[in-house]
Amino acid sequence: MARTHKDVLESLPADRRGKVAARAAEVRREVEGLRALRLLAERTQEQLAESLGVKQPSVHKMERQSDLYLSTLRRFVEAAGGTLELVVTLPGTGPVHLSGIGEITEADPA
Repeated sequence: MARTHKDVLESLPADRRGKVAARAAEVRREVEGLRALRLLAERTQEQLAESLGVKQPSVHKMERQSDLYLSTLRRFVEAAGGTLELVVTLPGTGPVHLSGIGEITEADPA
């Protein structure tokens, strides 16, 4: 009889199971694309469409796009119940968190 995933995990020492669980949590945090983000947030396209004030096909289109305005990405993330942070890593500085990116504001009259 074949061993199940559960059987394999239960046969590992406790410290190793902890490392496996930590890595699994890390992988879940590294999602690829908006569809995966929506699924992680346990939302349907219809639910996001309602939050965004658009129709479901628009959400489908957003999920398939590889290039989005940051304002669109911010709205999608917020509709999924999250917040968007943009982190830039420069040589010798470490991570720099940019704030206000993707927010739509009125043009500066300066």
